[in-house]
Amino acid sequence: MDASQIYILVSVIILLIIAVILFIVKKNKKQKKLTHLAGIAFAFIIAGIVFADTRIIGYGLMGVGIILAVIDIIKNKK
Repeated sequence: MDASQIYILVSVIILLIIAVILFIVKKNKKQKKLTHLAGIAFAFIIAGIVFADTRIIGYGLMGVGIILAVIDIIKNKK
């Protein structure tokens, strides 16, 4: 294993530990579900990350996701 693979492995392990801790801490609390608009925004951002090889498409999808998230935040504030 070279250094970059070790860094990736350590990062994944740390993220798993954080996820387990958050799951245990928030298990008893009632959580709000995502709104439809927030779910769509999340999907656009993930698609932007997946298609990051083509910069114009990746950044465009992430931009649309961020705009939808901001619209959802403003809509829920009212």
